[in-house]
Amino acid sequence: MEAAAVATSLFRTTAPRVAGATSGTSSFKDLLAQVQAAGLLERRRGFYWMLFAALLGVGALAATATVLFGHTWYALIPAGILGILFTQFAFLSHEAAHSQIFASRRWNERAGRYIGVFLVGLSYSWWMDKHSRHHGNPNTIGKDPDIAVDTVSFIEEDARKATGLLRRLTMVQGWAFFPLLTFEGANLHRLSVTALITGQNIRGNRRDRALEGGLLLARFGLLFWAVFTFMPIGIGFAFVGVQLAVFGIMMGGSFAPNHKGMPVIAEGARIDFFSRQVRTSRNITGGLWVDHLYGGLNHQAEHHLFPSMPRPHLRKAAELVRAHCALHDVPYTEASIPRSYSIIVGYLNRVGLAARDPFTCPMAAAARLA
Repeated sequence: MEAAAVATSLFRTTAPRVAGATSGTSSFKDLLAQVQAAGLLERRRGFYWMLFAALLGVGALAATATVLFGHTWYALIPAGILGILFTQFAFLSHEAAHSQIFASRRWNERAGRYIGVFLVGLSYSWWMDKHSRHHGNPNTIGKDPDIAVDTVSFIEEDARKATGLLRRLTMVQGWAFFPLLTFEGANLHRLSVTALITGQNIRGNRRDRALEGGLLLARFGLLFWAVFTFMPIGIGFAFVGVQLAVFGIMMGGSFAPNHKGMPVIAEGARIDFFSRQVRTSRNITGGLWVDHLYGGLNHQAEHHLFPSMPRPHLRKAAELVRAHCALHDVPYTEASIPRSYSIIVGYLNRVGLAARDPFTCPMAAAARLA
C-alpha cells in the first residue's frame, strides 16, 4: 500500500549501506533466479504480433471513419481514437527498445525505430538516450532527465528558480498539470525534431538521424496531406488539435504515475540496484485492462527490475517481487488510478510552494492547497 511518507513528502535518500546487512544486489540475484525459473523472461512474439495486427486494424477503421466523416465535426471522434492509438504504438516501440519482443537486438531496434518514428512521430534515437538515462538513475537529481524542469518543476530547487509567468504557473502546477498535458504531444514532436537537427541528447550516428528525419517527414507529410485533402481547413486544424491533445494526455498520463511523488534520490547517493528501482517506482492496481491501457507500465517496479520482460509476464512477476520486498522489508508501492493521480497533483502543488513569495506564511499556503 502507499506509505504515508511517500505520498506526502519529497525525500533525499543519502543513507550509506549498512555494514554486515544482506545487500540488495545479492537479494536481487535470488529474485532473478525465481523469475528465470518461472520462464518470465521468455519472449512472447505471438502476443506482440496479434497486438500489432489489432492496432493496425483499429487504425484502418479510424482512417476510414476520417474519410467518411471528413466534412463534418464527427471527424473529431476518429481524431481522438488516433491519439489513443499512437500512444499504444508508442508502447510497442518502447517494448521493442527494451528487447521485449524479439530475441534479435537488430530486429528489436528496427521495430522500435520504424514504429516509434513513422507511426508515432517521435525520434527513436532521442528517446533511447533520454529513457536509458532514466532507467539507470530513476528519480535521481542531476541524472534522471524525467525530473528535469520542463515547464513543470519536480523538485523544490527548480521551483525556486522560476520567474515571471512561469513562477505563477509553478505555484499552482499540480492543478495545471493535466491541462498542460494537452500540449505534451506537440512538445514531444518538437523535442524529437530539435534533437535530430542539433544532434544533442541523442544516440545513434548520422545515418540513423538521417533515416529518422526522412521517416518523420514522410509521417507528417502523409498525415497533413490526408487531413487537409479530406477535410475543410477549419475541421482539419481541429482534427490535428484533438489528436495531439489526446496523444499528450495519454502519454503523460501513462508515464507520470510511475515515479512522480515517489522518493527522490540525492545526487551522488550510493544505493543498490534493487532498492533504487523499487523504492522510486509506483505500480498501478487494476485488472488486465489496466495492463493494456498503460502498456504494462502499470507494473513499473517489475519493468525497472526486468526491462526485457514481455508485457504478459509482468503481472506474474509482480507476485514474486511483492513477496521478495516483504521478505527483505523493502517498501513496495501500489495505488489505484484515481489515487495515483491525486498523489501527483498534491505532490506537484507542494513542490510549487517553493516558488511562492518567501514572506508568505507557508502554513497558510499549504492550508489553501488542502
